[in-house]
Amino acid sequence: MNTNPVIDARHLTKIYQMGEVEVHALSDASLEIQQGELVAIMGPSGSGKSTLMNILGCLDQPTSGEYYLTGVEVGRLDDNRLAAIRGKQIGFVFQSFNLLSRTSALSNVELPLIYAGVGRRERRRRSAAALEAVGLGDRLHHRPNELSGGQQQRVAIARALVSQPAIIMADEPTGNLDSKSSLEIMTIFQQLNEEQHITIIFVTHEPDIAQFTHRIVRLADGRIVEDAPVAAPQRAH
Repeated sequence: MNTNPVIDARHLTKIYQMGEVEVHALSDASLEIQQGELVAIMGPSGSGKSTLMNILGCLDQPTSGEYYLTGVEVGRLDDNRLAAIRGKQIGFVFQSFNLLSRTSALSNVELPLIYAGVGRRERRRRSAAALEAVGLGDRLHHRPNELSGGQQQRVAIARALVSQPAIIMADEPTGNLDSKSSLEIMTIFQQLNEEQHITIIFVTHEPDIAQFTHRIVRLADGRIVEDAPVAAPQRAH
């Protein structure tokens, strides 16, 4: 395994000002994640896991501390530089899918490549390949309302995948799915991790979903209280 972590967060603190009250969403959180790891971030509501995910995903900046993403210190970059790094390095998957309802699966997956200025033919080729990789090669022209919840989440994963990111960050990716669809989604994530060596980080409150990962980081009151390997990771496939 690479000795240089893909994620190196050092003493991160995040304070929000709510009127006259300071809310410490994150306190002195340090975390290293190596390339190719499959990690779950867990904790009760308000524990700081979404705040940590937002900082790691370059969607927000810490109040103090240092954050290195693939060796680059991103904790102090301006919004434009953050957006550029985010676009190249990270793919996001959310609980609510965030698909455009009136466009096909293929068009939804193409969106990040349009923003990146990739030509139409290459865009189509890569988007079709990403949908093929998540088992939707026969659903390229279906709209979200013609797909099940599990299939919609697969489209969202393909969209995260199409920019060839080093890291995929998934925020409660099975939160809106039944148990069968959840298992299918975890199968895809495990395959992407094993076959393409993509680093995958989940935020989840579901202990059974966390058991499909290799390592669980637990937060409470803005602090990392446990960081331990999963003794016997579940196989989704």
